[in-house]
Amino acid sequence: MSDIDEDEDGNRRRVLSNGQVMAFIAGFWLRRPLLLLGAVGGMLVAVLFDLMLPTASGRLIDTLTATTRDTAKAWWAWAAFLGVYVGFTITRNIGFRFWNPLAARNMQEMSDEGFKRVQAFSADWHADTFAGATVRRLSRAMWGYDSVSDAVVLWLGPALIVLFGLSLQMMFKWPLIGLLAMTVVAGFLILNLWVVKVYVRPANLRSNALDSRIGGALADAITANPTVKAFGAEPREEARFAGVTAAWSKAVQVTWGRFMDIWLAQNILMVLLLAGMTGMVVDLWSHGRASTGDVVYAITAFLQMSGYLRNIGENVRMMQKGIDDVEDVAGYARMAPQVADVPDAGVLASELGEIVFDHVTFRYKSAAEPLYEDFSLTLAPGERVALVGATGAGKSTFVKLIQRLYDLDAGRILIDGQDIAKVSQQSLRRAIALVPQDPALFHRSIAENIAYARPGATEEEVRLAARRARAEGFIDRLPLGYDTLVGERGVKLSGGERQRVAIARAFLADAPILVFDEATSSLDVETERAVQAAMEELMAGRTTIVIAHRLSTIRGADRILVFENGRIVEEGRHGDLRKKGGLYARLAAMTEGTA
Repeated sequence: MSDIDEDEDGNRRRVLSNGQVMAFIAGFWLRRPLLLLGAVGGMLVAVLFDLMLPTASGRLIDTLTATTRDTAKAWWAWAAFLGVYVGFTITRNIGFRFWNPLAARNMQEMSDEGFKRVQAFSADWHADTFAGATVRRLSRAMWGYDSVSDAVVLWLGPALIVLFGLSLQMMFKWPLIGLLAMTVVAGFLILNLWVVKVYVRPANLRSNALDSRIGGALADAITANPTVKAFGAEPREEARFAGVTAAWSKAVQVTWGRFMDIWLAQNILMVLLLAGMTGMVVDLWSHGRASTGDVVYAITAFLQMSGYLRNIGENVRMMQKGIDDVEDVAGYARMAPQVADVPDAGVLASELGEIVFDHVTFRYKSAAEPLYEDFSLTLAPGERVALVGATGAGKSTFVKLIQRLYDLDAGRILIDGQDIAKVSQQSLRRAIALVPQDPALFHRSIAENIAYARPGATEEEVRLAARRARAEGFIDRLPLGYDTLVGERGVKLSGGERQRVAIARAFLADAPILVFDEATSSLDVETERAVQAAMEELMAGRTTIVIAHRLSTIRGADRILVFENGRIVEEGRHGDLRKKGGLYARLAAMTEGTA
């Protein structure tokens, strides 16, 4: 069964059981049955050779210590002993040659699919989750898979066969010694599998969560480094980060301490096995019921068993840690995307750009009341609409709902007569070009950032988009021009430069619907005029939504919608709304400084 826990982001989540995580990992093994069969087959043959080693060593010693000196028989016994070891080495190596490509490809696919899953999660999910913590979870899972797979297939499986095989061999030869060996092996397994699960795993999950929190704290502080520097807050951030690492250090010491407790108990069992096996076989030898070769057989068998038992201890710990490392990504695979395409979702065919809100009701999950309730509105094809209102009035939500970043509680939104909930999200968002207030660029070249809207664009098309966005001037002044790397989130560029790159990207997208969210807020007056001229060209024949506080940006709108608490309280053109003396007139007066 799964347990409910709180993760490092402060969110309630379901912790998967060991069995659920193992089923997730086994699913990757079964994707390549031939490679799996080759790897397991090689390991099983190697195990058979390993089981023969104590018998071969015992016969060699008996031959060498026989009263009759038979040199030929001795060499044959030596050859058999050597052949067993060589056979073990060769077949295990063959098994690894099947196993390595299986592991590498599965680790690649686990990472790719985990990333794809995270990409599909909603804007709300990403808002609630530290990006740095998510990165740690995804990268840990890949190596967690490697640890679990190696532990189960390469070590634990062969170890169990050898341990029980040798115990059975001894049981047929010396029932009491065989029973002792079987009892110790069973105790060892119970100690490792059950005690590790109930005693070690809770502590390990806690230290893993704090390890992810380290990633989140690092990402939070590093991405906000300009703010940290602006307030001279380096010591505060260092102290905050030190608090997170101190909590991790305390938790991981508990985890490691519990692993050491298990290790101590394991070694006590090993001492019991050593004392019991060797003591009983020496007693048999002293009474003439065991040969020198039998003593060597018992010692060799113990050395083999002790090695495998140590491997079991190490690999059960490695397996449990790996399971805990994979657990988050296995959970992602079981988690349905919060905003999902319907089965057989169609492709949005949008050329005109008509937008219809049809009796829409929407409530944010953290809000007590709906923001929009039975909201209806139609934007005509090619219409330029400005959204104004106080913060939280519903302007940005309007745009997010058109992009289907959230699902509605009731009603529907149509674009050119098509319900956006029934088309693929990718085709929907390709029909909408967004220029946000604070564009986040990738740490790639300027050319790559512009071409992100249309990856197949030619160099000339990228340059033309930059010229139309009035970005070419500052790009040409850079030493590497369009090949200049912009830094994480575009930190190497000024705010105005980032916005012009984003506007160039919108030009290149050539979408029927445009959204400008304070798109000129970071530009100086002269550049703003040039960019507005370019925006006028871009808006021609396209449905345009403008969120802005500057009157210069919205004066020419065909219609201005004044939002208040998710409702449109006024609408009309700039001049008409000014004359009404209502909310828009007050907002305009405050903007102009005449209120």
